Amino acid sequence: MEEELPTPKNVVVNDSDEDDPPALSSEALAALKEFLQEQNQSLANHEAEETKAENEVALVTEDWRLSQFWYDPQTARAISQEVVSLCTDSRYKVACIACPTLYAYLKKLDPNISVRLLEYDKRFEQYGSDFTFYDYNQPEDLPLQLKHSYQVVIADPPYLSEECLEKVAKTISFLAHPQQSYLLLLTGEVQRDRAAELLGLRPCSFRPQHSSKLGNEFRLFTNYDPLERLGGWVQEN
Repeated sequence: MEEELPTPKNVVVNDSDEDDPPALSSEALAALKEFLQEQNQSLANHEAEETKAENEVALVTEDWRLSQFWYDPQTARAISQEVVSLCTDSRYKVACIACPTLYAYLKKLDPNISVRLLEYDKRFEQYGSDFTFYDYNQPEDLPLQLKHSYQVVIADPPYLSEECLEKVAKTISFLAHPQQSYLLLLTGEVQRDRAAELLGLRPCSFRPQHSSKLGNEFRLFTNYDPLERLGGWVQEN
């Protein structure tokens, strides 16, 4: 028969306490609630940052000496989605003239889309066979196989001069498919009349924005009415 051990001194045995769950003070409960709220907020912020990282596109640093100003993500996504909506045939090809931001966002949005970037900055040779060196001062000095090969042509002339737009317009005409071509031009509001005269383009309600705040007002001009997309053409008085 085992000998019963004595109860240690200063310990009170209360059988009813063994069945009661431990209780926290009101201060401890409040602290626990605050901790859980902070944990949930931290998790939500982490998930939001992961989603943002998935949607963002890595771009090289702007070189202002080349008049490079990248679009903000909202502008790049909106125009990229518009271009994808225009590519109703898998055989459609897209040319991006001096707008590497759009090239990068288009490939992010649809990796299978056929897009060529024509760009002066040779850092974009990283895009491999999708890259073609382009100097707007030599508007038609391009590989012959590119001529009249693109159903969608997007251009962002590096400068707001009439001379630059005139030369880029020659490149657009060189690239555009003669029977079916959607033309999108992103440039300053000051080029409205020249865009209409050279290429038959009209302004859309959509206003492009850049990551770097520019003093000039920019517009999107097209040779087709995007209707409800991009706010449609501006209605002339």
